[in-house]
Amino acid sequence: MNTKKAEEYEKKIGYTFKDKELLITALTHSSYINELRLNKYNCNERLEFLGDAVLELVSSGYIFRKYPEMTEGDMSKLRASYVCEPTLALCAREYDLGDYLLLGKGEDMNGGRFRDSILSDALEATIGAVYLDGGFEEAKKYIDKVLLNDIENKKLFYDSKTILQEMIQSDESNELSYELIKEEGPDHMKEFHVAAILNGERISVGIGSNKKKAEQEAAYRALLNLKNRNC
Repeated sequence: MNTKKAEEYEKKIGYTFKDKELLITALTHSSYINELRLNKYNCNERLEFLGDAVLELVSSGYIFRKYPEMTEGDMSKLRASYVCEPTLALCAREYDLGDYLLLGKGEDMNGGRFRDSILSDALEATIGAVYLDGGFEEAKKYIDKVLLNDIENKKLFYDSKTILQEMIQSDESNELSYELIKEEGPDHMKEFHVAAILNGERISVGIGSNKKKAEQEAAYRALLNLKNRNC
């Protein structure tokens, strides 16, 4: 990764690294290291491990303060919805994190730049990098910006199909279905477009690497659209 690309990502997140190598390591996937036969410790896996721990602490503190009467079990469930792979990948996409990743050619050709697991791991790695570079308070600011900002909407993504189904079932006459609109791309990197249909009306469209993920995103977009209608 060149310095210009690193600086571009820094501007997006509002944090400037004192040690740019930390950011580069956070964005380096193991496939890139393996392909170039570099030291295995130069990929982002160790930073991901650290970032995961920092994220758990910050999100736990946020929930503890925001919901003073919530039970331990409910807090655990809520935290899971914040830090699950789909939610983290959604946040990573909002900052175009995939554009900055260093991937092996094979992984890149197979759609790794768009894969939830790779994006969520990389986001956690960047949290670890900010923590090492700037300390806990800077890492907290970063998490507040990329994840906890608008979390009430983002957390819907965790179980959006179930939440949408429960919402529309309040009126027994409602009918919800999902329709595959189109498939794009080669077999190894398919992109599925699915519409959520409510009472014959298309209310949202989701895109994913398989039908299930596309349906989940369509449900999430539908929830946001329905919430805006009711505002």
